[in-house]
Amino acid sequence: MSDKHFFPETAANTLVPRYLRALTAANPHLGLIDSERVVYSKENDPSTVSVISGGGSGHEPGWSGFVGDGALSAVACGDIFASPSTKQVLAATRAVPSNEGTIFMITNYTGDKLHFGLAAERAKAEGLCKNVAVIPLTDDVSLGRTKSAVVGRRGMPGHVVPMKIVGAAAKRHGFQKCVDIAKAVNAEVVSIGSALDHCHVPGRAKHETLPADVVVVGAGIHNEPGAQRLSPFPPVEDLIAYCLKLLCDPNDPERAFVKFNKDDEVVLVLNNYGGLSNLELGALTDETIIQLGRTWNIKPVRILSDAFETSLNGPGFSISLCNLSNAAKECSTSVSELLEFLDQKTSCVAWPNVAIPFKETTASATESAASAAEQKPKFSADTDIKIDPSLLDSIIRTACKAAIAAEPKLTQWDMIMGDGDCGEAVQGVSESIIKTLDNGIAKEGSILSFLFSTTEAVDDMGGSLGAILGILLSAFTSALQDNVKSKGGPADASTYAQSLAQAVTTLKKYTGAREGDRTVMDVLIPFADAFAQSSDFHAAVQVAHDKAEGTKSLKAKFGRASYVSEAEGQDIPDPGAWAFYEWVAGMSKAIKQQ
Repeated sequence: MSDKHFFPETAANTLVPRYLRALTAANPHLGLIDSERVVYSKENDPSTVSVISGGGSGHEPGWSGFVGDGALSAVACGDIFASPSTKQVLAATRAVPSNEGTIFMITNYTGDKLHFGLAAERAKAEGLCKNVAVIPLTDDVSLGRTKSAVVGRRGMPGHVVPMKIVGAAAKRHGFQKCVDIAKAVNAEVVSIGSALDHCHVPGRAKHETLPADVVVVGAGIHNEPGAQRLSPFPPVEDLIAYCLKLLCDPNDPERAFVKFNKDDEVVLVLNNYGGLSNLELGALTDETIIQLGRTWNIKPVRILSDAFETSLNGPGFSISLCNLSNAAKECSTSVSELLEFLDQKTSCVAWPNVAIPFKETTASATESAASAAEQKPKFSADTDIKIDPSLLDSIIRTACKAAIAAEPKLTQWDMIMGDGDCGEAVQGVSESIIKTLDNGIAKEGSILSFLFSTTEAVDDMGGSLGAILGILLSAFTSALQDNVKSKGGPADASTYAQSLAQAVTTLKKYTGAREGDRTVMDVLIPFADAFAQSSDFHAAVQVAHDKAEGTKSLKAKFGRASYVSEAEGQDIPDPGAWAFYEWVAGMSKAIKQQ
C-alpha cells in the first residue's frame, strides 16, 4: 500500500476536524460542535428516541456520514482508530436531547465500551436522559467463540444494518422497543473481512507490506494483522467460498453464530475498506451473490455494496449477512417492518438513497446545541448531601497528595508492565482535583457538587483506568442520590457502602475484568465488598492494601501487560490497583485525624 499522501507531513488527526467542517458545510441539515468533533442532526425531534454512535476516525463515511433523519441522531468522532472521549459523547448527547430515551450504538471495542459507558452513567447521574442504553454491536466471526468469549465479538461493518433499522424505528417506537429491535438485529449479523495489505496512516511509519502471494482473512478495520494468512494467493472464487463458509456453516462450533434456513430473509452487505475500485467491489459482490445462492441457498432480499466503514485506504473488503427472519421473531415484530425501516429514506449523506431535502427550522440550531454542551449538571436539594466543608477538603486533598507522592513508583512499574503512562495520569487527575478544591468546590460541604466536579476532572484522564474511574464515579453519584432519596434521612456509612456496591455492579457491565485479572478491579471489587459487608471504611482500606500487594503474584489478563514479555516474573504490583489503594488510604488517614 502506497504511503504517498497529499498531506504527507500532517498528522492524520489534524485532518479529522477539516473533514467534519467540510461535511457539515456541504450538508446544512447537519450541525457541528467543532471543539468536540460532534456531528448532529438539526432535524432531531426531542419526542423520539435519540440514537447516538461514534468511534475512531479513519472509517469515513462512518460515523458522521450516517447522521440524519431516519438514521443516527449524532456521533462523536475520536482520533484515528481511537475511541472518542466521554466529554465528546456527552456533548453529542446534549446536542440531540430526547424526552423518550437515548441509545448508544457502538462497535464492540474496549475504549468505545468504556467511554460510552461512562457517558451513559454520567447522563443518568446528571439527569440528561430519561432512559439510556449502551448496545455494543458485535458481528465479527474471525476469532470464534473461544477467543472472543471474554470481550465478545469485534464490531465490523455489518453494524450498519442494525444502526439504520433502529434509527428509522426511533421515529415510530418507544425506547424499550427500539432497544429490543437493536439487540435482536445485532444478534443476527455475522461479518468477515479480507485484505491484500495494511492501510497507511498519514504522518505515521509504514506497516510492513504483506507479501504479494498472501491474502489476509479476518482483517479488522484498525490495521490489525488479520486472523489468518492464505498463501499462495487463492483465486477470488476460492477466497469468497472460504469467507462464506466461515459465515454460513452451521456445523462450525466456533463460528455458527447465526443460523440460515431456506426462505429466510437475509440482508447482504459488501463493504469497501477504502482502497478498492468500484469495479472490484462490484465483481466481489457479484461473486458473493452467486455463491450464496448456489452453495448456501441464500437469496438476499436486500444488497448493500459500498464504502460504509473504511480503514482509511485499506485494500480490502468485508462481507456481512443479517438474518431478519430470526431477528423479527426475537423482537416480536415483522420482517416487513424491519425491511421498511431499512428501506426508509434518510437524509444522512452516506446511505445509498436519494437524500431528503432539508428545511431549516431555526437559525440558531448550531448555537443552541453548542450552548447545551456547556450546561452543568443539576440535582435537587432533597438529594444533596452535606458534610463539614473542612473535613471534605481534608479527605480529598490528603487522598490526592498520597496518589501524587506515589507517581514515581507507579510510573516505574507501568514502564515494565504497560506503556508507562499510569503514574502521570494518576498525578494529573489528582492535581486537577486539588485545583478544584483550591477554587472552593468543597466550601459548601456538598458531596454531590464535589462528585460532579471530580467526574469532570476524570474525563480528561484518558486510558482504561480513567474510563473505569469515570464510570464508577458516575454510577456512584447516581446510586447515592437514589439511596438518599429513598432513605429519607442523612447519609451514613452504610449508605455510601451500598451506593459503592451498586456502582461496582454497574461498572461490571462495561468491562470483563474481574478479581484475579491483575487490574484495578483486583482492589476495587474486594474493597467495595468489604465496605458493604461491614460499613467499616478503614477495615475495607486494609483489604484494599492486601489485595494491591496480592497483584504481585497475578498474571495480567487485560491490557498491554497481558502480552508484554518483560512483564513475566516481575514481583511488582499492578499500577492501577495500587493507585486506587493510595487514594482510599489517603482518605482513611484524613478521617482518622479528625
